[in-house]
Amino acid sequence: MNEASMNKREPERMAERATYAPPVDIFENKEEILILADVPGVVLEGLTVNLDGDHLTLEGHRRSRASGGDEAVDYRRTFVVPRGIDSDKIAATIHNGVLRLVLPKPVALKPRQIEVKAG
Repeated sequence: MNEASMNKREPERMAERATYAPPVDIFENKEEILILADVPGVVLEGLTVNLDGDHLTLEGHRRSRASGGDEAVDYRRTFVVPRGIDSDKIAATIHNGVLRLVLPKPVALKPRQIEVKAG
């Protein structure tokens, strides 16, 4: 290698791997919003869930298993959630490759019936 090629700065090449948006089911009732995301092969240590303002982002990483033939996969999906969701009350669990997120609605977002008076 000559000096000119050593001084030439090239970006470091990183492993290129596709990132997938996991399929989700979203359910809503008076009390909460429930998000179920399919992230097969992702374990607790490979999972992060963040709420930044009104953006909820889930990221998961499945490591490759050479003997099983599974390849490493990255998952990422972002949702816009209603303002007022209390981040301290969000519950997240993962079981058998399904991430379950429960976002309780604050009183201000819950539907209520308005009493109509005769006047």
